[in-house]
Amino acid sequence: MSAEAKIELTGLAKSFGDKHVLRGVDLTVGKGESVVIIGGSGTGKSVTLKCILGLLRPTSGGVKIDGVDATRLRGDALDAHQAKFGMLFQGSALFDSLPVWQNVAFKLIQAQGVPRKEARERAIETLGSVGLAPDIADLFPAELSGGMQKRVALARAIASRPEIIFFDEPTTGLDPIMSDVINELIVKCVREVGATALSITHDMASARKISDRIAMLYEGKIVWQGKTGDIDHSGNPYVDQFIHGRAEGPIKMQVRRL
Repeated sequence: MSAEAKIELTGLAKSFGDKHVLRGVDLTVGKGESVVIIGGSGTGKSVTLKCILGLLRPTSGGVKIDGVDATRLRGDALDAHQAKFGMLFQGSALFDSLPVWQNVAFKLIQAQGVPRKEARERAIETLGSVGLAPDIADLFPAELSGGMQKRVALARAIASRPEIIFFDEPTTGLDPIMSDVINELIVKCVREVGATALSITHDMASARKISDRIAMLYEGKIVWQGKTGDIDHSGNPYVDQFIHGRAEGPIKMQVRRL
């Protein structure tokens, strides 16, 4: 891990009316580091990601990227801030009406003004880096399996060689073998691009594989963070219950009684 901070969250809070989703998140991600935020559904993982991306404005607290307070950015400054990002969405979120190469090259063409011929070449090259042949380029997402769609989505996330890549539940909906393939590709691609990575997931196999450090979010706060190899002896009851999938423990699930 580099000592240089790429992402800094300080007292990050976000409320929607009376619902307090984030209650003071403190987290630093070093340049070139891969950090995974784990936690159950409804704990605030996605809201945290959206605040960093600038899609939601925090109620209070700070979000710094390269030392710059991102919560104060507007207009062109915000666009420049967001241009540093790549994103692998949950469910891939490919454009059904566009062929694969245009999906991969979407940011290159629409945001960076890369000529279509060059963008296509770069898209095919990037598809190769995730193990997909050139003849995939002219197919449409509906013609691909779920695993292939996820590879295309990963190619799109790295095509512009972003400084920071966000992964939102990258293995959701995949079988265990394909999940491991995607996890290995994530590690490989992040290393090749030289990016900083921040992921959110509840899949512990994925979290262990792609991270340098893991942070656990519960009820809007980070309750533990540390090196990935330390998670099995964290000494934290919330972490212990979560990673072993136990019903009994300090984490209480809201279950409606019939």
